[in-house]
Amino acid sequence: MRPRIVTSAVFSLSRLTTTSALTTTALKASNLGLRSLAATCPQRLFTSSASQCDLVRPQAKISTPTTSKQLSASAPFSTSTRMATPISASAVLDLAKTRRTFYALNKELTISKERIEEIVKESIFQTPSSFNSQSNRILVLFGAEHDKLWDFATEILKTIVPEESWKHTADRMAMFKAGAGTVLFFEDQDVINGMQAKFPLYSDKFPVWALQSDGMIQYVIWTALTAEGLGANLQHYNPLIDVKVASEWGIPDNWKLNAQLVFGGRTGEAGPKDQLPIADRLKVFGA
Repeated sequence: MRPRIVTSAVFSLSRLTTTSALTTTALKASNLGLRSLAATCPQRLFTSSASQCDLVRPQAKISTPTTSKQLSASAPFSTSTRMATPISASAVLDLAKTRRTFYALNKELTISKERIEEIVKESIFQTPSSFNSQSNRILVLFGAEHDKLWDFATEILKTIVPEESWKHTADRMAMFKAGAGTVLFFEDQDVINGMQAKFPLYSDKFPVWALQSDGMIQYVIWTALTAEGLGANLQHYNPLIDVKVASEWGIPDNWKLNAQLVFGGRTGEAGPKDQLPIADRLKVFGA
């Protein structure tokens, strides 16, 4: 008769082996289906609508406007760390190519406000930050609140821009106000200060790292909104508008404003984008 401890160990090993085999088989089957989905519609990284696949297929015909029924069926994002749909690097780069600066915007949204809120929430969850400090903070303004922001900016700029230059500035303010909404990006200075106190060796680095994370979340949201058929452009009217923004929308003193992403329906095309020689911008060794 075998000692009890040996019998238990053998039984546990047997259960582990059986479970691992079943898990491996299930994963192989799942991955096969997911690869097929990714190949046909890799843009599902940012959207639950298959129509968005047209964004990276210039030869495809333009899809019809999204209906309210389609909007309501849009699946919410998951905060799970597991990727629901594998996606290739080529698909990610295709999305990056579609992200451009669109200045000519209107108030017609291609997706619901709720969908935009989902995109922003998921971007907050998934954007990395140094030491997982999570210093990014965001304010989203729609409709009349968005208009109010650019009225504030216009009033402030009117007091400092020379009269002979005002028309150009006024036209830009009207262009931004014509959009449907604005995403405002902040950094939580209390988080940054806390990290500096906790890790004094890197004290001078945390403000820089926080800016890098802020830049990443700007890019993620910008690209995701583009994938949904919207246009956007990034502005920097801080610190001129900081006090007005904080007062009007109850922004804490420890939130520092960094940028404003204006978004809306596209009424024009993105301008040309010249590129410097890649040989002046990339070095590779050991390849």
